[in-house]
Amino acid sequence: MPTREQLTRSLRIPRLPRLGNLGEAEEFQQTVFTADTDVDDLFAHYRAMLMIRQAEERIGLGVEERSVRCPAHLAIGQEAIPVGVSAHLRPTDRVFGAHRSHGHYLAMGGSLHSLFAEVLGRVTGASRGMGGSMHLWNGGAGFGGSVPIVAATVPIAVGAALAAKMSGGGDVAVVYVGDGAFEEGVVHESMNLAAVMRLPVLFVAENNLFASHLHIDLRQPSDKLGRFADANGIPNALCDGNDVVQVSGHAANLLEACRSDNMPGFLEAVTYRWRGHVGPKEDQDVGVDRQGDLVNWKLRDPVGRLARALRATGTPPRMLEIIAEEVAAEVAAAWAQALRDPLPPAGQMMDCVYAPVERAA
Repeated sequence: MPTREQLTRSLRIPRLPRLGNLGEAEEFQQTVFTADTDVDDLFAHYRAMLMIRQAEERIGLGVEERSVRCPAHLAIGQEAIPVGVSAHLRPTDRVFGAHRSHGHYLAMGGSLHSLFAEVLGRVTGASRGMGGSMHLWNGGAGFGGSVPIVAATVPIAVGAALAAKMSGGGDVAVVYVGDGAFEEGVVHESMNLAAVMRLPVLFVAENNLFASHLHIDLRQPSDKLGRFADANGIPNALCDGNDVVQVSGHAANLLEACRSDNMPGFLEAVTYRWRGHVGPKEDQDVGVDRQGDLVNWKLRDPVGRLARALRATGTPPRMLEIIAEEVAAEVAAAWAQALRDPLPPAGQMMDCVYAPVERAA
């Protein structure tokens, strides 16, 4: 029988997979490859990403002006992920976000006016002005909700996938999570259950490397989140999350497998948020220095890279300018309308918590 010393000497530290150059700020600054993508889809992606970008910039300005009084977590720089995934979703699917979900909501067809009204606390908001930036919902468009508690929607999405499987209509559930969510046990429990029960749920890991304030290399033994999918036998893909064409292609394949084979999928999209964890400031130094990386990651701008690709295909620059002007006008009009909308009535808080009581005559 080997001694304890012999057993200790025989232990080997496993070599974990890593992101490689996908996690390097200086890489992947070139235009996206668009040759295999329909040009109408490219313009739709560009408009959708630009809408999310300008909407979040307007919300950030609202925070600075103090017209927005709720916490606002902005995903500027990450627009390609919800746009690329949502291109393959339908209104009967069940999509869930987290605390940084303006883009997920808008990419699923959520109303821009309702988003603005919600962050401004107006009764016309997505949650009747009672939830703010982190509590968005649009069930009619397939967006089942977002919440501020890290990873809280992951088990809900798995439950929604079970319901979709039992219904038999080919619908799927999708849940967006950041890299910090993988330090919550419920994520691993949910992935295990989805794999064991073969549930049609797509886990979309938006790996922006920093969670709230600390680089992933200081929190985990590897920067690659797909290793958790491997551990559960879940089909997975890794992609440049700032390339909307690449995100869309991988999402299409994984979602098709979810629908046809009743099985989970996992998409890891590597990206970087330009603003801080909460609020409009860039937080270039909050205990960790992001300044150098942030400069380079802005060169990987998903909106700018697609614009350059479109121009390279012969699109007149003026056409892109017109789209930007149209989006800006929509954003301005929706914001102005939301500012004019009324606040919730005094009695609405109880109405939103309890069902109305019907009294006998």
